[in-house]
Amino acid sequence: MKIRNNDIATTAVHAGNQSDSANNAIFTPIVTASSFIQPNLFEGGDFCYSRVSNPTRKAYESALSELEGGIYATATSSGMAATNLVMELLPKNSHIIAMRGVYGGTWRLFEKLKATTAGTTISYVDLNDTDKLINSIQKNTRLIWIETPTNPLLELVDIEKICKISKEYKIMTCVDNTFASAWNHKPLEMGADIVMLSTSKYIGGHSDLIGGAVITNVPEIAKDLDFVKTTLGSIASPFDAYLALRGMKTLDVRMQRQCSNALLVAEFLEMHPLVKNVYYPGLPSHPQHKLCKRQMRSGGAVVTATLNCTIEDLKKFISGLRLFVLAESLGGVESMVNHSASMSHGAMTKAEREVIGVFDTTLRFSIGIENFNDLIQDLDSALSNIKTTQGNNYA
Repeated sequence: MKIRNNDIATTAVHAGNQSDSANNAIFTPIVTASSFIQPNLFEGGDFCYSRVSNPTRKAYESALSELEGGIYATATSSGMAATNLVMELLPKNSHIIAMRGVYGGTWRLFEKLKATTAGTTISYVDLNDTDKLINSIQKNTRLIWIETPTNPLLELVDIEKICKISKEYKIMTCVDNTFASAWNHKPLEMGADIVMLSTSKYIGGHSDLIGGAVITNVPEIAKDLDFVKTTLGSIASPFDAYLALRGMKTLDVRMQRQCSNALLVAEFLEMHPLVKNVYYPGLPSHPQHKLCKRQMRSGGAVVTATLNCTIEDLKKFISGLRLFVLAESLGGVESMVNHSASMSHGAMTKAEREVIGVFDTTLRFSIGIENFNDLIQDLDSALSNIKTTQGNNYA
């Protein structure tokens, strides 16, 4: 069902074809069947085999497609499966230009797998430097991979500008929209060819599923994605599709609370003497704050900070937290803290991490829906466990 007013709150609830023609259920049921009875020989029904299509997954994919402003979506078994699906669109020995500081898992896929099995070469570039971007384009450049905001340092990319350049050079663009979600911006409406999501995060929103998605508004890419998806079979299960669709319905109310909480947490951390650097696009001190105001609805629901302390004191800080849980992921209703160096970017060496600004005392905070006063009190109490170390540089 197309939502005429295009309001994301309404779209998140009603988007796509979620009808249950068999029972008129108010919510799409979980269909676990692997195969479907065909009406007649050579006259297939709507569904034949769940690797190809499944009623629960189809309803979810149609909703995702409309949410992001696409014409096609495929739900995958994980965010990394979604990234890999995009990579499978490229011929061997392709060149990719990627935003510097991409997610550690993306870097691992590019460098440890695609570079060795598909002959892929990758240039990591500050995509906001137009000259560097254009100078990095090669004859075999097939994709510009945009991550905005980046994980974990929350650098932004001017999506519209990059997509204009890519079209001049006939290069495909893909935007990892996991951190922002369609609630903050819709890259396809800014000229991107593909959106990739880890739906484990804000789409699901409850830390209870693993999933990914690839969405496009280009018919030729949609056809290729469908073929590769069907061939590889890296699909979301009916149960995970059900959970993600259920979670998507509250995307608007969750993001409103999480993003407003994140700004308050960022402001608190920025003023604390034991915090060396705070990275949050919604702060006026962020170097791309103007781009954030132009491109995003808010600064997002993630705040990253580098503390001015020893590793031992960092451990004391984390152990002193009561509401923030130490966890790998983000985007759930509960607040989380992630140690980037050993978690999201653990596949990189210390030197590789520090080149992009991820230090041993860098922490990524995924802000939940709790009362913001309770969150700030929790941080303040945990920070009191750290000795004052102003003037020292442990980062």
